Amino acid sequence: MKRTIAHLADGRELIYFDRRDDADRSAIDQRELPPRPVASELRYDPLTEEWVAMAGHRQTRTFLPPADECPLCPSTPGKSTEIPASSYDVVVFENRFPSFSTHLGSYPDAGGLSEVLPGVGRCEVVCFTSDHSSSFSKLSDDQVELVMEAWADRTAELSEISGVEQVFCFENRGAEIGITLAHPHGQIYAYPYITPRTRQHLAAAAKRPGLFAGVLAAERAGERVVAANEHWTAFVPAAARYPFEVHLYPHRQVPDLAALTQEERAAFGPVYTRVLRALDGLFGVVMPYVAAWHQAPVRQGRDLAYLHMELFSIRRAPGKLKYLAGSESAMGAFVNDVLPEEAAQLIRSQVDH
Repeated sequence: MKRTIAHLADGRELIYFDRRDDADRSAIDQRELPPRPVASELRYDPLTEEWVAMAGHRQTRTFLPPADECPLCPSTPGKSTEIPASSYDVVVFENRFPSFSTHLGSYPDAGGLSEVLPGVGRCEVVCFTSDHSSSFSKLSDDQVELVMEAWADRTAELSEISGVEQVFCFENRGAEIGITLAHPHGQIYAYPYITPRTRQHLAAAAKRPGLFAGVLAAERAGERVVAANEHWTAFVPAAARYPFEVHLYPHRQVPDLAALTQEERAAFGPVYTRVLRALDGLFGVVMPYVAAWHQAPVRQGRDLAYLHMELFSIRRAPGKLKYLAGSESAMGAFVNDVLPEEAAQLIRSQVDH
């Protein structure tokens, strides 16, 4: 793998990940861009003991442009995009409209018993392929492995930023999920705090030693496994929140993507893309989803955490979505419309199809 660092016209960092050592990455961003926005401000909610980022500059971000104006496609003569090169394998760059940043402003007191802090961190975009019409499910195993290398690289590097407490790699797919760009891509958030869901996971693991490994062992022995190989198992969890939800665990407990071996990284794609294609095959339409990597925080709970991916969709049937309405949104109390065992059987039927 070749790794090349470049910079965009406004100073943001861009990193190419290539399979070939002779890839030419000398192209320069010729655009005139406005100054970069300052980092968001974090406001503390004393009732939930959670931080909320206020990032008003994100209101102006690009929203569902036509394919010929996609900012994530390679640049062409007469059309400059976020990627100056005329082609690429995998590329990562700092988000132009970040929720967190090291470019700080001023942060006055907001009142209301809410502490205010700068939203220190970093947000990056990960382009999985230069092919605008593709998707993660269509990537070759080699291409998925290159994406894994990029995720691992960024996890390790972002973890070194002063003030960053957790690194989160994820993909939103589908208009139903709320994407703003259709090009196959994901994002990485480097948070200045430990997220609520991760705090819950670590608290549960602290009470029950070996919790994550126990969950994996129990699911591997049961009926909800949908795909597996030597290094990974994909299963529908017993208490799935979403109609179609699959968790993917490596068979070895590691804290984050950077800790995976080369063999484990290479083995992920063959299982994951089978699951994605199975989800697309359930109803004959593209399945909207969120794919979320759960990694250990940078400094806390690394011995308790267990790297895994949670993949879930809000589609519950053809033409029907599972809306997170009153119970889920207001109370955080989920009601699932599809029995996990039935969901697993349906997904397996497509994996083996």
